[in-house]
Amino acid sequence: MERIRRYQSLLPKEYKGILETAVSAALKAGQILRSLYDNPHTIEFKGEIDLVTEADIASEEAILSILEKKSPGISILAEESAGKGESSGQGPMWIIDPLDGTTNFAHGFPWFCVSIALWQNGASEAGVIYAPLQDELFYGVKGAGAFMNADQIRVSSTRVLDRSLLATGFPYDVREKPDEVISALKDMIVKAQGVRRAGAAALDLAYVSAGRLDGFWEIKLKPWDTAAGSLLVEEAGGRVTDFGNSAYSPFLKEIVASNFRIHDEMISILKRYSNLGVK
Repeated sequence: MERIRRYQSLLPKEYKGILETAVSAALKAGQILRSLYDNPHTIEFKGEIDLVTEADIASEEAILSILEKKSPGISILAEESAGKGESSGQGPMWIIDPLDGTTNFAHGFPWFCVSIALWQNGASEAGVIYAPLQDELFYGVKGAGAFMNADQIRVSSTRVLDRSLLATGFPYDVREKPDEVISALKDMIVKAQGVRRAGAAALDLAYVSAGRLDGFWEIKLKPWDTAAGSLLVEEAGGRVTDFGNSAYSPFLKEIVASNFRIHDEMISILKRYSNLGVK
């Protein structure tokens, strides 16, 4: 917990324990993912291209064990046990992705993470994202800034889309409905300096918060993909909305996140695709 000690000194008392609990769970899950990364994997399919591995299950079980022990009474929305349904209520609720980037993990591509957020009062109030292979811990609490390991992070200073590096992702039904997704990508590629599609939305958002990416957009994500990362972007000085430039919630189906300087340019391109994610 040494890397969060400085940050904890900035927090109200009630959030110190919340952050420590979330970080403990993320680090334990990350340790499990590291230990399983080079092993043969048991792979099952939740959809045509939507995977789950033994690592997803083991990571989630470890997270739930810690959260239920250290924060009893807080409800949980986790990807692999989400059969209870999704709720956008007031909370409090832990929103968990035990392995964002499962396809990458299964193929040995080192771009994946653990994501944990505390949803309360209709907003994400704490968020932790841990990339275990890079040993990079991103975390933040509403109103207290965002950090990576022991250092505060800020969004980039890039001012125009033409000089921006962006990230995006494709929904799991892209094979059935590729046209609008590819059209949006085409429109953005010709305006941005570069676009990356690495396959872990939570980590993309963490990179926007750290200034390594200038912006990110995607449709048809789940709350566990963005609940922590959207908070980190905002706490690092960025902006997060839907494609229509309205206030964002992890329970919406479209997201635009940026360093705020290029946000209007991104929206000018993506607004024509607003509501695509709910069709």
